[in-house]
Amino acid sequence: MFLEVFAILLALGLLMLFAYRGFPVIVFAPIFTLLAVVISGKALLPSYTEVYMTNAASYIKTYFPVFLLGAIFGKAMELSGAASSIAHAIVRSLGSKRAMLAVVLACAVLTYGGVSLFVVAFAVYPFAAAIFREGNIPKRLIPGTIALGAFTFTMDALPGTPQIQNIIPTAYFGTDAYAAPVVGIIGGALIFAAGLYWLERRRKQAELAGEGYGDNHKNEPEAAEETNYPKLWLALLPLALVLVLNFLLSRGALTVTTWYDEELLQSFNIANVKSVSSIWALIIALTVGVIAALCINVRQVKGKLAAGLTAGAMGALLAIFNTASEVGFGNVVKTLPGFQAIQNGIHSMNGAPLLSEAVSVNLLAGITGSASGGLSIALEVMSKTYLDAANAMGISPELLHRIASMASGGMDTLPHNGAVITLLAITGLTHRQSYKDIFAITIIKTVVVFALAAVLTVIV
Repeated sequence: MFLEVFAILLALGLLMLFAYRGFPVIVFAPIFTLLAVVISGKALLPSYTEVYMTNAASYIKTYFPVFLLGAIFGKAMELSGAASSIAHAIVRSLGSKRAMLAVVLACAVLTYGGVSLFVVAFAVYPFAAAIFREGNIPKRLIPGTIALGAFTFTMDALPGTPQIQNIIPTAYFGTDAYAAPVVGIIGGALIFAAGLYWLERRRKQAELAGEGYGDNHKNEPEAAEETNYPKLWLALLPLALVLVLNFLLSRGALTVTTWYDEELLQSFNIANVKSVSSIWALIIALTVGVIAALCINVRQVKGKLAAGLTAGAMGALLAIFNTASEVGFGNVVKTLPGFQAIQNGIHSMNGAPLLSEAVSVNLLAGITGSASGGLSIALEVMSKTYLDAANAMGISPELLHRIASMASGGMDTLPHNGAVITLLAITGLTHRQSYKDIFAITIIKTVVVFALAAVLTVIV
């Protein structure tokens, strides 16, 4: 049994190491998967073609529309100038005295509206640099500030967020994007308050030490050109459309669950419409959002649309194939003998499915360096066990959804996380300079998730 468990841990460790060093997950996930298979003494080629590839393809079939439309929506907001217009308005309205709050809110509005995390970082950074320079705040604090606004409470805690981390659990628990709203709002508020406290504390420490913005930084942005930005109310319109339509189509008067009769759905092998309704709702909402984002500033978009759509589509392809590779990895691992021992260890917390779920999702998100990847692996492997335990204890599936979603955005931001590496590259900073604050935000997020899971386990 030791060798069989070692095979899995070795494969996970190598995947983490190679991802940290910048090697593509899409290439090395199957290699390390098959290494674990060989060490475990299982059939090599059947594990690859019938387990790895089958499950990777199934994931792509389910979530590709969300990845593609999310990437295109973000690109449309970027091309039209809407993302920059919103970020500029928030940052300038609060001023340099509240620079950190302004940057966090700018990121939060864009992320909650459905704009990709990567696009948010690109859009907000020029204004963050300008206002930090004006307030004489060290530039090294910008990545942590952007991370708090974009990678935490609006990514997976607040109900209704269209980010993929909040959509994945719907297929496993029959919920929608607004699952457990009270828990999500409380968790989001705690993360926001604690994260902002940490960042302001770091700013005051730097001020007392006489440290300012600094000189000779890399990737310093040029002065932003504001003349082509759409008006703020127009820039907010696509975000509002996505949020409102997603709500109406998920659980409002226009809910897609009533659009087709049961007999028709069964002819498409859809046994439970709730397993797909959240994805249907988001597909429609994002499509309308894309059209609106392109229409609010046609002159700005004209001539850039083809290249922008290509870039968005390529980004979506890379993101979903990386995640699908990790899902394939997880599904092969769960067939190996050593996984049963690991699973038993995680499930040893008898009577605490919420805590067990938080542990497994957080652990796998941290190892893979991907919130969506770790979440998908954990739920693909263990969601039925959690759901059965929760039903037996009278725990709502909505709570399983919210805890799983929030846990995915905890330890995923370890140094090898793609979003962290991209954020540091955008700002021209290094792990040595800025990762301490990103990691602090990560710890805050993780502590809040486990605290919520513990409290809910006691009171539910």
